[in-house]
Amino acid sequence: MTIKISPDEIKRQREFSKKAGEILKSRTASPIAHVHTFGCQQNVSDGEKIKGMLAEMGCGLSNTPDGADIVIFNTCAVRENAEDRVFGNLGALKHEKAKNPDMIIAVCGCMTEQEHIVERIKKSFPHVDLVFGTNALHTLPELIYGQLTGKKRVFSVPKCDGTIAEGLPIRRESRITANIPIMYGCNNFCSYCIVPFVRGRERSREMSDIIAEVKQAIESGAKDIWLLGQNVNSYGKELGTSFSELLREVNAISGEFRINYMSSHPKDATKELIDTIAECEKVSRHFHLPVQSGSDRILKLMNRHYTRSDYLEEVRYIREKIPDSAITSDIIVGFPGETYEDFKDTLSLIEQVRFDSLYTFIFSPRKGTKASEMDDFVSAEEKGKWFKELLSVQSQIGRGMYEKYVGRTFRVLCEGRGRSNEKLFTGHTEQGAIVDFDGDSSLIGKFVSVKIEQAFEWMLMGKTID
Repeated sequence: MTIKISPDEIKRQREFSKKAGEILKSRTASPIAHVHTFGCQQNVSDGEKIKGMLAEMGCGLSNTPDGADIVIFNTCAVRENAEDRVFGNLGALKHEKAKNPDMIIAVCGCMTEQEHIVERIKKSFPHVDLVFGTNALHTLPELIYGQLTGKKRVFSVPKCDGTIAEGLPIRRESRITANIPIMYGCNNFCSYCIVPFVRGRERSREMSDIIAEVKQAIESGAKDIWLLGQNVNSYGKELGTSFSELLREVNAISGEFRINYMSSHPKDATKELIDTIAECEKVSRHFHLPVQSGSDRILKLMNRHYTRSDYLEEVRYIREKIPDSAITSDIIVGFPGETYEDFKDTLSLIEQVRFDSLYTFIFSPRKGTKASEMDDFVSAEEKGKWFKELLSVQSQIGRGMYEKYVGRTFRVLCEGRGRSNEKLFTGHTEQGAIVDFDGDSSLIGKFVSVKIEQAFEWMLMGKTID
C-alpha cells in the first residue's frame, strides 16, 4: 500500500529542521554538510531533496567530507561496483570520525533497503550513526535531530510498498537542469533487477503536483526538464491518466525549454506515446529504449515481456513517425544461461537497428533477484571477449550514425564548458547528441544554433551560427 505523507507531517519535519539547525549553530557558526550521491538521476533527485533539507537546517554544502559536520552517502544498488565504492568511502571515513567524534555519518538510498547490506553496516562500520531507507527520506530532519540530542545508532528502514512526499525543499544541482520525479518504484520484476525490491511498487505523483513543480523550475530559469521514473511509460495507470497526457500538459506550459525523460520500458512504449512525442515540439527526439538482449530466449529469462520482433516494430514505427530521432539502448552481456548463439542474436539486432549509442554492461548478480539463482556456465573471461566484440561492432555503427549529422545545423542547449576543450562550450541536440562548439559564457543556459563540422564516436564538434 502506497503511503502519501500528509502536509501536517511535512510541517512537523520542518519543526525538527528548525530545532536541529539551532543545535548545529550552537556548536559552530557555519555547519557544513557533504552529500555524495551514487547512481541514477532518480538518486540525484533524492540527493537534491536531502541537500534542500540540510540547507533548511542552516548547513552549508561541501564537495568533500573533510571537516564536515554531517556526511550522507545516498546509495545505488543496481550494480556491485557501486556498492563496493560506498563501502570503500565508508571505510575511509573512520579516520575522520576519530578526529571529529561529533560528525554524523549517514547512509541512505537503495542499498539500505537490503537486509544483508544493513547487517554489514551494523557489524563492520560502527562509526556509521544513521541508516535510513528510501521510504524514510522525508524524516531526515527528525533523524538528524535525534542524532544531535542522543548518541544511539538509528536504522530507519520502514517496510511498505512506497511513499510519496510532496513539499520537500529542493537544492538543485544545476540552474539549467531540473530533475522532476513523476513516479516511483517498479512493477516489472525483470529477473536481474533489484529496483522493485528497493524502490517498492509503482506509484505516480498527481499530475497537478508535477505541473506545479515544472512551472516553478521554469520560472527559476531551468531549460532542461527531466521527467523521472523507473518506468515513465507506465505513469498514471493507477490515477486513470497516462504518460502521453502528462507530456501534452508539460509541453503546453509557456516558455522556452526542452522535455527529456527516463527510464523507458519497451513493453509500454505504445504507438499512442510515439504519436504524442511526434506532436509535442518541446519533447526531445531521443528515445532510450533498453532492449538488454536480441535473443527471445534470453528476453524470456529476463522477464522483459516483449520479443525481438516487438522491439523491431517499435523502432520501425519511431523512425516512420519521427525520422530525425535518435535511438539508444542498454545491453547486458553474459546473462545466466546465455550462449554465444544468443549473444550473436544481440549483435545482429544491434547491426539491424543501428543504435546511435549503447550503454553496455557485463551481468552483475544482485542478491534477492531470480537471476542471481540461475546457473551460469560461461566464464568471466569469455564474457569479457563477448563484451569487447560488442563494443567493436557498436563503435563502427556509432561513428557512422554521428557522421550523418555533419553539415547540418541543430538547436543546442548550452550547458557549460566543453568536454573536449575548456575553451569551448558544450550541450546536447534534440536527439541527445553531445556537441562541443565555440562561444562565450553568456551562452550558458541558452539555446543556440550550431552547425556540425566533425563527428567522433561519442560526440560532435560544431560552430555557432547567427
